[in-house]
Amino acid sequence: MSWTSTERYRIRPAPGGLALVQELLNTRAVPPYGEDVLADGNGGGRWLRDVTSAWAEEQGWPDPTGEPRTGDLERVRALRERLASLMTGEAEQVGAPTDVSLRPGLDEEGRVALIPVGSPGEWLEAAVWAQVLLAQTDGTWQRLKLCREPACRSAFYDRSRNNSGVWHDVRRCGNAANLRASRARRRQQAAEGPAGE
Repeated sequence: MSWTSTERYRIRPAPGGLALVQELLNTRAVPPYGEDVLADGNGGGRWLRDVTSAWAEEQGWPDPTGEPRTGDLERVRALRERLASLMTGEAEQVGAPTDVSLRPGLDEEGRVALIPVGSPGEWLEAAVWAQVLLAQTDGTWQRLKLCREPACRSAFYDRSRNNSGVWHDVRRCGNAANLRASRARRRQQAAEGPAGE
């Protein structure tokens, strides 16, 4: 399956269903990689149709019902922001449950699957929350991270042995952070004056 929003960052997709979550998070605009994929109805609607149809086909599930409806893109953008705040530890507790539908079914190997239903926006939201739950259960959720570089914040899957990655691209984002830290240290040293004064 092609994850176009994630691949534009030159990032390997996360394993399994976390790739769907990562793809949604990576629809945000981050220069120089590209614009917000969900910014307008045409491009956003196309992305929503393509990603839900491809994920449904890969999982062997029925496609979402109909074309994206009014409000579907707004719903998906809100989901994207909620996921980002969940990843950074800034998410608010859920006061009221999200209105999504998942129906139990069996996959080809006889395992229970939670199958999303509804319009493309509802379908995607249900699929994403199901994947987050599964990732939290199997211990892979903490490996999906947002790049620590403030100008980036792309979602990447940390494949390091000790789960210590903080940048999606060490050369690009890591170097920028290290350069800023070095300049700040030099300014601090210059403000303090020469040693011994």
